[in-house]
This record gives sequence, C-alpha cells and structure tokens, in this order.
Amino acid sequence: MKLFETADLGALHLRNRIVMAPLTRTRAGEQGIPNDLLVEHYAQRAGLGMIITEGTWPVQEGRSYPGQPGIETDEQIAGWRRVADAVHERGGTIVMQLMHGGRVSHTDISQTPRIVGPSAIAAPGQTHLADGSKADMPVPHELTTDEVREAVQGFAQAARNAIAAGLDGVEVHGANGYLVHEFLSPVSNTRTDEYGGSPEGRARFAVEVTTAVADAIGADRVGIRLSPQHNIQGVLEEDDADVRATYTAVAEGLAPLGLAFVDVLHAEPGSELVQHVRRTAGAPFIANSGFSAMTTRDEAITLLDGDLADAVAVGRAAIANPDLAERWEQDAELNEPRPELFYGASAEGYTDYPTLDEVRERVA
Repeated sequence: MKLFETADLGALHLRNRIVMAPLTRTRAGEQGIPNDLLVEHYAQRAGLGMIITEGTWPVQEGRSYPGQPGIETDEQIAGWRRVADAVHERGGTIVMQLMHGGRVSHTDISQTPRIVGPSAIAAPGQTHLADGSKADMPVPHELTTDEVREAVQGFAQAARNAIAAGLDGVEVHGANGYLVHEFLSPVSNTRTDEYGGSPEGRARFAVEVTTAVADAIGADRVGIRLSPQHNIQGVLEEDDADVRATYTAVAEGLAPLGLAFVDVLHAEPGSELVQHVRRTAGAPFIANSGFSAMTTRDEAITLLDGDLADAVAVGRAAIANPDLAERWEQDAELNEPRPELFYGASAEGYTDYPTLDEVRERVA
C-alpha cells in the first residue's frame, strides 16, 4: 500500500507517508524552551514518515499560548537542537511549524507591549492566561505596511534558526486563524494597502512569507499549511468565489518556488477546491481531513491509493500512538487519545502512551 512506501518531498525523505500533524501541547515552560519532555515526545514518534512540530513562535510578539515553544533565542535554538538530534538518532525526519499567532494572543501571554494583526479587529471570545484565568481577546495593533514587511523577515530569520537547530525544514503556518490566515480573510483583513482590498492583495502576505523563508533556507525544505473554508477564531471564509480567488492567488504565488510540500487542512481533501489548490501550487501534497473527526487508517489508505494526496497528516492518532506507523502497517489495535490531557505541563497524556509491544506485554 502506498501509505507505507517511502517518499521524497523536496529534500525531505519520508520512510512512510504518515505525517505527524502540528499539535499544540503547551509543555515548553515559561521561556518557550524545549525541555526533556519535548525531546522524549518527538523521539518516540520518529517512526512516522515526517514530524511537523507544534506551532512555534518566530518572534515573541507572535506567541499565542502559555507553554508554547519559540525559535528566537539561543536557548530555544539549543533546546530544539536536542529534539532534532533525538529524532535523527532514531532515523526520523522533523520540520518545524513557524506560527505567528497574530491577534490570537494577549499581552499577558506574549509579554510584549502589543499584539498585532492585519486590521484592528479583535478575535472573538476569550483566551486562557498563564495563571488559569480567562481574558477577552484584545484589539490588535494594525500592522503598518513597513511592519508587515518586518514580520515577513521575522519568519525568514526563524527559518534560519530552525535549520541552525538541526531541523530538516520548516512549515509556514497559514491556517487555523493565526496571522497568515488572518490576512487571507476579508473578515479579519479590511486593509486598503497592497496587503488587502482584493483576493490578490490578501494573498500577498502568505506568498511573501513563504518566498522569504524559501530564499532563507531553500525551497526544497519549505512547506506551508493552509485551511481554506475552515472558519475558526473569527477568520471566516464563506463566499465560495472569494475563497477560490484568494487561494488561487496563493497557489499561483507559490508555484514558481518549488516547495517541498503544501499541507491542506480540509474536511474534504478530494474536493474540487482542494485539488485545484494542489494542481495550481504544483508541489507535493499533504492532506489532513481530521480536524472535526479523527483520521483513520482506511481513510489514509484511500486518500493515497486514490491519488488525492502524496502523504497524509494525522493528529490525534499520533498523539495516542507513538508507534502509529507500525500499528497501521499491522492493522493493529490503537490506544485511545485522552483529550483532557492534550494541554498541560506534565508527562501524563504526553509521553506515557504505551507502544504496541508494551500493550501486548501487559496482556501476556
């Protein structure tokens, strides 16, 4: 089955086509430095074809959650070096997701004087602060045109830092309501300069960020995650014609780069829109359908055997099964994820899921 075959996505070699989706887990402490827990967690999952790390902030202003790791300081780079080394020692491939949270944050979390967004429009709802309390999402500072360009360079420097830490590549987070995605939606982006006002204008930031990152470390080590029509955190994309025009502009802007991959989160990977983005971008394609429902082995096999994707990103099954590739290849039983422990600071629900061998030893 194609799911268990090797693949090369640009310069990235995958021992199978099961990709660990980026998964926020908030275990990196107050300073955002990868610690022993992160080293063990990622090393345990090195048997997957490729690991995409949790969203990692490129600059302090882009930090969205307490316990989220960064890739800005020397200490953070050194911490990620330990993670990369541990994964490589087990024969794995690991890329870092660069995630600027944009308006999805709070100054008590970022520890900066402001949070930022494409427009001075707050995300809906509340966020959890480090002390456990909740606070309304604040109105962000609307980035000036020059500040937008500075943000682009922040992504590029973060990519250099990731490579300096020994990771194999990076993924630009352009999905799920964070900064790059905020620029793509006419609801969160009401700008009238070159970064707004039309589908092409709203697509410009995503294209410029990805281009700058590709220039910094080589396009064959760069991917981008997109989530068209994924209405989340106040980033709404409800007009089908506008969505198609916007993501066509993104894909056309990406096509000349020769990216390692494009990673799309969408409930229907085989839909005309998603496959149009795939064809237009012209890069190896990672499908992830599992936001509202957990991706199954059968679905992953169907996507690949039906030539709807080159690899499949898996979230919750990878959380609960460090040896997921082995289990799926054997069509073996799976551990059940414990969502109440997805976010926290301890090993519980993070590094304590048993392997298949350990489960069978207990039964024996």
